[in-house]
Amino acid sequence: MLNNLLKEVITIVAGKQAEPIVDLFSADKYVNEFLLAKKLNITINQTRNILYKIADYGLISSTRKKNKKKGWYTYFWKIEILKSLEFLKAELNKRIEQLNYKIKSRKTKQFYVCENCKIEFSEESALFNNFTCNECGRVLTLEDNSKILRDLHRSLNVLNQKLKLVNEQIQIEQQRLEKKRNKELKKLEKEKKAKREANKIMRAKQKALKEKSMKSSKKIKTRKKAPKKSKKKIT
Repeated sequence: MLNNLLKEVITIVAGKQAEPIVDLFSADKYVNEFLLAKKLNITINQTRNILYKIADYGLISSTRKKNKKKGWYTYFWKIEILKSLEFLKAELNKRIEQLNYKIKSRKTKQFYVCENCKIEFSEESALFNNFTCNECGRVLTLEDNSKILRDLHRSLNVLNQKLKLVNEQIQIEQQRLEKKRNKELKKLEKEKKAKREANKIMRAKQKALKEKSMKSSKKIKTRKKAPKKSKKKIT
C-alpha cells in the first residue's frame, strides 16, 4: 500500500516514467545514483533529471562521497517517506475541495449542453448566447445534473478513502521515525555513559598515579633531610 501511494506521488511530480524508481529506494539507506540508473536501464543523466525533479519538492534527500582517486563526487539518494505522504495528503485535500465546489455548484446552478459539440455552458453563458451553441448554432438543452452529481460523489468517496489511507500511513511513518529517534537517543546516551565511565576511570588512575608520585617525592625529600650520624672521637 505504501509503495502504491509513493508511486502516485512520484508520478505527480516527475511523470509516469519515474514511477519504477520507488521500488529501488530505501527508507533508511541512501542508494547510489549509478545503481539507480543501472536498475532503471537508463542513462545517469536521465536518472539525475528524474531525481532533481523529485528533489525540487523536497521529497528525496541526498548525500555525497568523494572518490579519492578520481576526485569527483558520487551522490546517494533516499526517499523522504513522511514528506511524500504529506505532499500527497495536500494534493488530495486540494482535489476534494475542488470536487466539493463542483458538487455545490451542480446543486445550486443550471447548466446547458450542445448535444452536437458536447460543449457545456453555464446558465449565464447560455443566456448570453441566446441558448444556442456559438460553435454550430444548435439549440442548447438543459443538462441533467443528477448523473453528474452521482459521478462527482463517487469520485469524492474514492478520494476520501485514499485520504484515510494516507493519514494511516502518515501515522505509521511518524511512529517508525519516533521509534528510530528513541533508539538513536538511547544509543547516544549509552555512548555518553560509557565515555563518562571511561573518563571517570581515567581520572581515578591519574589521581592514583599523582598520589603515588607525591608519596615517592616525599620519601626522597625525607631521605635527603635525614641528619647524618656524628662519629664519636676516641680519646
